[in-house]
Amino acid sequence: MSFTLTTLTQSIQDWTENDESTFVAEIPFFIKNAEERIFKTVDLDYFRKNVEGTASSGNKFLQKPTDYMATFSLSLSNSGSSVFLLQKDVNFIQEFNPDPTVTGTPIYYAQFDVDNFILAPTPNADFAVELHYYYRPASLTTDDSGSTWISTNAPDALLYGTLVEAYTFMKGEKDILDLYNGRFLESLSRLKNYAEGRNYSDSFREGLVRQRQT
Repeated sequence: MSFTLTTLTQSIQDWTENDESTFVAEIPFFIKNAEERIFKTVDLDYFRKNVEGTASSGNKFLQKPTDYMATFSLSLSNSGSSVFLLQKDVNFIQEFNPDPTVTGTPIYYAQFDVDNFILAPTPNADFAVELHYYYRPASLTTDDSGSTWISTNAPDALLYGTLVEAYTFMKGEKDILDLYNGRFLESLSRLKNYAEGRNYSDSFREGLVRQRQT
């Protein structure tokens, strides 16, 4: 079983026995919420990317990719060698480098806001950087007839997650809502076990998600 936006929308109407126009118009929103819960619960190595960029001299901020969700690693090139930066929180960064005009080779980074990392110390030169990160895939809602990895490989999680959102919107019966939520959590558990089985197939794990985008 695999879903497209069209087929999942029809399934939600069938399961809820609700084809009221206002409800149907909200289904893409329900799907996005379900996708977000899946992405933030299960680490899937299918959704990793590497991007290269530049940490600019005198600029303590480094922009995140627009599809960023969580960091696996951030490294910079210094004298021909790759150096991995240590992730800290913003308070640590500000205490470590209270005067951003004091520059040097960055050692630490933190998530400053939705769009930027903050580096410490402030770069004293332009450094090539490489970010290995977990990205947010395109939503099923972007294409009526296309499918996604989630809709193909974890259709039960997507279906029950969307039904939870739909029944919450409808203020449906608690026993039905609890049933769908239970099935959603079961499907997430299976997906998580599958993902962790891949990650732990060797004696050493490839990498841990360091911090998620909130």
